Amino acid sequence: MLFLQLLFLGLASADLLQNPDFESPPTNLTANHSSPFVLLNGNNTIPGWSFEGTVQYVTASQSITLPDNGHAIQLGQDGKINQTFIANGDNMNYILTFTLVPGGQNCSANADIAVSAPDSHGVFSLKQHSGKETWESYGHYLGRWDQDEPINLVITSQTTESDENSTCWSVIDTLLLKTSRTLVQGNDNLLLNGGFEVGPDFLSNSTEGVLLEPAPSPVQSALPEWSVFGTVKYIDSKHFFIPKGNAAIEIISLSAGIQTATGLTEGSAYNLDFTLGDANDGCVGRFIVRVQAGVVVQNVTVQSLGRGSAMKHSVTFEAGSGPTPISFLSYNTSQTKDGVFCGPVVDDVVLRASHGLKLKLKLEILIYALFLVAIL
Repeated sequence: MLFLQLLFLGLASADLLQNPDFESPPTNLTANHSSPFVLLNGNNTIPGWSFEGTVQYVTASQSITLPDNGHAIQLGQDGKINQTFIANGDNMNYILTFTLVPGGQNCSANADIAVSAPDSHGVFSLKQHSGKETWESYGHYLGRWDQDEPINLVITSQTTESDENSTCWSVIDTLLLKTSRTLVQGNDNLLLNGGFEVGPDFLSNSTEGVLLEPAPSPVQSALPEWSVFGTVKYIDSKHFFIPKGNAAIEIISLSAGIQTATGLTEGSAYNLDFTLGDANDGCVGRFIVRVQAGVVVQNVTVQSLGRGSAMKHSVTFEAGSGPTPISFLSYNTSQTKDGVFCGPVVDDVVLRASHGLKLKLKLEILIYALFLVAIL
């Protein structure tokens, strides 16, 4: 029986957005402006973007730290920015990476940010202690479109506060778009994106990874083909220890993890191979990861010293009727000496038919047949 595996190609598409890092200044902005916050109005617009409500152009300063020490946008009361871009391929998936920055010093909370497109909507808020920096990068699935379709990307502030003079409005910076599409078919892994090589783009100057918020549908997840529970971090091999390839998943919140499902042949045996470890980010602890493959559930212990480790594991199971769930859920997390939440790393998840068990079964059938022949 032939099993098909779809592999994805991640293509950087930053040129789809105009002024995605807001480095092109507003029109009529004076070169000698002294304030790090400049209110935009009808005479002072931001290239590439339309806006409504209270929107300010932000310059990095002592009061606000930006990823590239350049410029960003703060969305205040009823603040909204939007831009329409054109899809550049047929049946392409679009994944957005963006960065949230605290809007002022000593802010215990910042306004949420809503990101939406025709096929998606998500609300994001700055978390505490997800990285060493004050700012955080997030991944969000925007949707799937065909060549030349217009997509309106809308970003708005979300708050219940009534203080229009608040300085704790969130700042957004550095938007990256990545597209993914089907390339080839194979049978070396029955899971799609089992190595997590396709996901949101990483900021070139960031050492923090990209946060993935809950996504109950694998079809609308920033980690293609995987649902996300709780908060996990998408990490790269440039700044973290990755067991295999260029990317992996670090589970950084309680009762969080990832899950997928695939159609298998009922009654057939399969092997699920996977690697668990730590990201070499100073994360010390004893983690319990609940691994599910079909009806088989196994708790695996990850003993982390925070210096980078990887251990391969395997689960053998028999497929039942309907889609077979594959999931990884962490029961506990930890914090580094810097107070950053951290946890176990999951990578290189491979699902294959269990040929060894099939061979054993065929041998048993052969012995039984020979026994019948001897009796007759």
